[in-house]
Amino acid sequence: MGHLDHAAFGWLTPVLSYLMACTGAALGLRCTVRALAATGRSRRNWLLTGASAIGTGIWTMHFVAMLGFRVSGTGIRYDIPLTILSLVVAMAVVCAGVFAVGYSRDRNRALLLGGLTTGLGVASMHYLGMAAVRLHGGVTYQPVPVGVSVLIAVVAATVALWAGLNIKSPLAVALASLVMGAAVSSMHYTGMFAVRVRVTPSGDPLPGATAMQFIFPLAVGLGSYLFLTSAFVALSPTAGEREASASAQRPVQSPAR
Repeated sequence: MGHLDHAAFGWLTPVLSYLMACTGAALGLRCTVRALAATGRSRRNWLLTGASAIGTGIWTMHFVAMLGFRVSGTGIRYDIPLTILSLVVAMAVVCAGVFAVGYSRDRNRALLLGGLTTGLGVASMHYLGMAAVRLHGGVTYQPVPVGVSVLIAVVAATVALWAGLNIKSPLAVALASLVMGAAVSSMHYTGMFAVRVRVTPSGDPLPGATAMQFIFPLAVGLGSYLFLTSAFVALSPTAGEREASASAQRPVQSPAR
């Protein structure tokens, strides 16, 4: 049985991955708040931005954390198509959940259905990402931590969608994003503690790309997208600010004599 190290770089990868999850959550919540105050195409665009932010944050959190994953006695590579598929799944399921809540008339039903769908999708993203791992040996999972990780994902997704509907102030969004980031990180590491690896020593080259060849550049790119989009959202006027500006620009009519 190979010894697993989930933080080969110490606290660096857990802290960075948590920050990515928090940034994605905060941006997604702010975009959802903007979306619910908008209509038509503007609502759709805000929901798309929010869904992509949350999905990107979750995926980046997972693979930044995986940069610190090591198994004694074997190298680790990543299957590129499966890794990209895990990103697509993260984006798609979060988008489905956010749109269900953003457009449904029955918000409570949409919240439960969207939370369940999104949570299962996030868990699928995690285990698809793990399926992309290539090493000399076999990977198995303990069922109880796997079940707990899926439950955490569903609860975290439901809370995230509820927060998007009910939390408005920037301070409340910031606090909610910290909680959501902790929930996503907890889901990841609970799932990782379920992993068991039986190493089969071999001199054959492993297929796929190393974390630094593929995961790191992609994570840096997606992280940059999150921070740039955060700046855009912070600088763009809210619906109330646009209405106030439009009112100020309307000509003042002189009273009739």
